[in-house]
Amino acid sequence: MSGTEHIGLLRDRDIEFLLYEFLNAEQLLERPRYQEHSREIFNATLNTAKTIADKFFANHYTKGDACEPTFDGEKVSLIEETQQAWNAFAEAGFLAAGYDFAEGGMQMPEVILRTAMAYISAANVSSAGYPFLTLGAARLVHAFASNTLKQRYLPPMMDGRYAGTMALTEPDQGSALADIRTTATPAEDGSYRISGQKMFISGGDQSLTENIVHMVLARIQGAPAGVKGISLFLVPKILPAADGTPARRNDVRLAGLLHKMGYRNTTSTVLSFGEAGGAVGYLVGEPHCGLAYMFQMMNEARIGVGSGAAVLGYRGYQHALQYAKERPQGRHPSNRDPQSKQVAIIEHADVRRMLLMQKSYVEGGLALCLYASSLHEDTHTAPSQPERQRAADLLDLLTPIVKSWPSRYCLKANDLAIQVLGGSGYIREYPLEQLYRDNRLNPIHEGTEGIQGLDLLGRKVPANGLANYRILVEEIENTIRLCSDVSTLHPLAGALKDALNQLNGVSECLLKQMAENPDKGLANATLYLDVFGRVVVAWIWLRQAQIADRQLQSEEELSGEERNFYRGKLQAARFYIKWELPEITPQIHLLQTGNSLPFDMKQDWF
Repeated sequence: MSGTEHIGLLRDRDIEFLLYEFLNAEQLLERPRYQEHSREIFNATLNTAKTIADKFFANHYTKGDACEPTFDGEKVSLIEETQQAWNAFAEAGFLAAGYDFAEGGMQMPEVILRTAMAYISAANVSSAGYPFLTLGAARLVHAFASNTLKQRYLPPMMDGRYAGTMALTEPDQGSALADIRTTATPAEDGSYRISGQKMFISGGDQSLTENIVHMVLARIQGAPAGVKGISLFLVPKILPAADGTPARRNDVRLAGLLHKMGYRNTTSTVLSFGEAGGAVGYLVGEPHCGLAYMFQMMNEARIGVGSGAAVLGYRGYQHALQYAKERPQGRHPSNRDPQSKQVAIIEHADVRRMLLMQKSYVEGGLALCLYASSLHEDTHTAPSQPERQRAADLLDLLTPIVKSWPSRYCLKANDLAIQVLGGSGYIREYPLEQLYRDNRLNPIHEGTEGIQGLDLLGRKVPANGLANYRILVEEIENTIRLCSDVSTLHPLAGALKDALNQLNGVSECLLKQMAENPDKGLANATLYLDVFGRVVVAWIWLRQAQIADRQLQSEEELSGEERNFYRGKLQAARFYIKWELPEITPQIHLLQTGNSLPFDMKQDWF
């Protein structure tokens, strides 16, 4: 296999399994919003996304990395294939697909759109960044902006004439948004003048669209200190005239492009607002509520980051699997005949171990992210208000896991894929080194692992008197109960039950530690995040194993290929629960004993 040979980016049978067996997405057709759709329409939407991914995104994955965007002081230039990809995505209607028919949308379910986006991201996660950000920014406008702003900015964002960004980070403030310094001064016409600098703004400037809508966090003069004084503003790159045509350049300037390890074809920018008197910005929603609004986009982005990490890991796994099947090298240890034929490296036990580890990470990670997307859907369209609220509470709890677990372990899958290829994995003639570099961003952006750990332990678990946490426990216990009486699943259910009991115990212990000393109690929050994630993904795998076992035990005649598919699911579930889940035991010992070695380390001792 040559390094440039085409390979399937995502396995279609696995997508079908996740949507229609694991998530039962066909039941969405019973909801009023989707009664005009059908499974065939869902599949046609996914096939369109796959075609666009293959034809317009995959074709420049390597080129976009080698020929990254440039800035000549006046204009940003990207390779022409990026424009073609943007146009194809927009012309297919994906930027508007989630909106109602009456708004010009397709009224498509969230989980179908997330799956469509998974195909696009797997093909070229860097070029996918532009529509990804625009989708989030447009939803923010749709949810919170005034009717005037919606009428002016939403249609061109839906048809691809405008792109969108989120502008939070500042040069001296990363995740500490409470301390941002960008200011907003009221103007006589009701608008504001925005002044400040934002950094690491993905898509902050480009040559793809006639305008860019920046969603900017800033502090109105005289606002309260901290997060309670942050407001959200819509700041266009170009100020449109009344008829929507470009009028004049706003006071938003590109200070420079940042040069990244990966994700290179998505511009990463430093933007200066207000160098010539103040950028015109429009308040979105109420004053001082901006961070709460922005969390809608941030949380959606966190699910998207997790999904992007999963599909990058998945693509690497597919390459490693094909290579291992085709690459002859060595013989079985029991074979001492040097004249005998070499075996494909997949015949070697350690290669199969690395492939099975990858499979457990990437298929578990993608299942987790699509499950989160189904919860997002349920928050809006589940049949009853209690069901919608339960989904919202569960999603709120799980979002740090959905963002962080795939970002960590699907990156590890890329690392293992490189190892399977050996020296070939380390050279640019194969895509694995780029997949690894691209995926390395995901543990960082939209909140680092450390931030997600603090969020989970410090806010999400204790929220509502642990009510959200108890919902998750109930869901896991339901799965355990259903699997405990099935002979093939009983050992897996028992292992998950023991792990859940351990998680419950350490959660209670850490909440007590936090009450006594918040700084020390939260010091090991990232370790807790990992424990929590392992338990959640073990549950996701047990649910998949339950489906696979039921299919294998049914009287329905299955082809050999189908039987192998379900056996693979079962084996991956066994591997994860028997090999990966037990890692929580020593981790929990450190947490329960309040091991403070990192906390007690002094700055001068390094």
